[in-house]
Amino acid sequence: MTRSAVDSNTQAGGLSDQERKKKKAHRKLLGAGLLGSSIEWYDFFLYGTAAALVFPHVFFPDSSALMGTLLSFSTFWAGFVARPIGGLVAGHFGDKYGRKPAVVTCLLLMAVATFLIGAIPSASAIGVVAPILLVTLRFIQGLACGGQWGGIVLLLTESASPKKRGFSGTFGQMGVSFGVVLGNLVFLVATATISNEAFLSWGWRVPFFASALLFPVVLYIQTKVEDTPEFLELQEDAKKNQKDVVVQAPLAQALKDHWRKILLGCGLLAATNALFYISIAGVLSYGTTELGLKRNSLLIISLLSALLTVGVVLWSGKMSDKIGRRPMILIGAAAIVVWAFPYFWLINTKSLPLFFIAVTVGSVFQSMTYGPIAAYMGELFAPNVRYSAASLAYQLAAITVSGGTPFIMTALIAKTGTTTWVAVFVALMGLVTFFSAWVLKETNPKEVRDDPNAIPGAHLYAR
Repeated sequence: MTRSAVDSNTQAGGLSDQERKKKKAHRKLLGAGLLGSSIEWYDFFLYGTAAALVFPHVFFPDSSALMGTLLSFSTFWAGFVARPIGGLVAGHFGDKYGRKPAVVTCLLLMAVATFLIGAIPSASAIGVVAPILLVTLRFIQGLACGGQWGGIVLLLTESASPKKRGFSGTFGQMGVSFGVVLGNLVFLVATATISNEAFLSWGWRVPFFASALLFPVVLYIQTKVEDTPEFLELQEDAKKNQKDVVVQAPLAQALKDHWRKILLGCGLLAATNALFYISIAGVLSYGTTELGLKRNSLLIISLLSALLTVGVVLWSGKMSDKIGRRPMILIGAAAIVVWAFPYFWLINTKSLPLFFIAVTVGSVFQSMTYGPIAAYMGELFAPNVRYSAASLAYQLAAITVSGGTPFIMTALIAKTGTTTWVAVFVALMGLVTFFSAWVLKETNPKEVRDDPNAIPGAHLYAR
């Protein structure tokens, strides 16, 4: 039994002082994880909003409207190309040396890269060097983002009671929604307080400079948060038994033993990633350039939708502790398949209320699949290769689906003059997620949920 399992077994007389301290420390960890994840995703998604609304004018001013958007979204994609690399590197060190140092490094790297994006001169000032710097810093953002997800969700889930790992993992997942809210909010404030000319000239830079707020979170995690009990146990076992419990080449071991689960884990994210990036970037560009809708109206819709779905992420993760991880993912994936065509039918009405319904209902369904994934992805793999395997699965989805989706959407609409094939793409991604969840085994089945000492996922890799 792990320490977290022991901690969850309280005495009849109440909690001891040590147990109270652990619970208090875990609540602080949940708060730090939520705040750090929110600002990290704010930094990463801020680029997507800017790529849709600002970068074509600032970094590709000599291109046509369509080509400028495509070039801007291609730089957006660069961050996703880097994410698997970041996941592999952070996973390697996170499985060997601990979750916390990998997380701290990634958060720090993200803050620096985002701040520097705000400082890049425009193409009119330094020419082709400007988009080169943009792509370089976006790539660094991708490295940081690729490494942080696995570290934060493992810090949260491995430090939690085994019966609350789905709930605890959502504090990393909710950071995605809050990141969207923060990114849209700062853009709305900037555009409301200064003229459009000033916004394109310098105002867009202010949200990027705000990434400096991540530094206090990094300092807190570095000085106040301990590494996870499961990883510390691996280290202790290695010292006591002189066994090679901490794998020297975790990525190679993960690929050797778990390549099939890694690919299916990637598939788990296909539906939620496709619809999510269409909603926060693709339809922003489509709505403003093709439908003639106002930029701020669409940003408000995106903000409100993200706020409403924070609760869905939390609820779905909590429900996965009660009924299992797979049911929530299967239901959400099936709903995305059904909603793919109505989503675009409503958007194409050019009605803002119907636009809001389309995006919000879609976000509810994709949040249902996303909430349990933090716990589920980790539980699929043994602790000694968990960071590497889970990060690789998550970031493979980033490069194959997430980053290219706004580009694919823009190109398909330009080629066909309709959103029909984009809806087909979303429905196909929903089927991929449904198939992946159907094939993978449940990590939190009824027999595990009913056993107070059982740890979700342990039955899949116990020897």
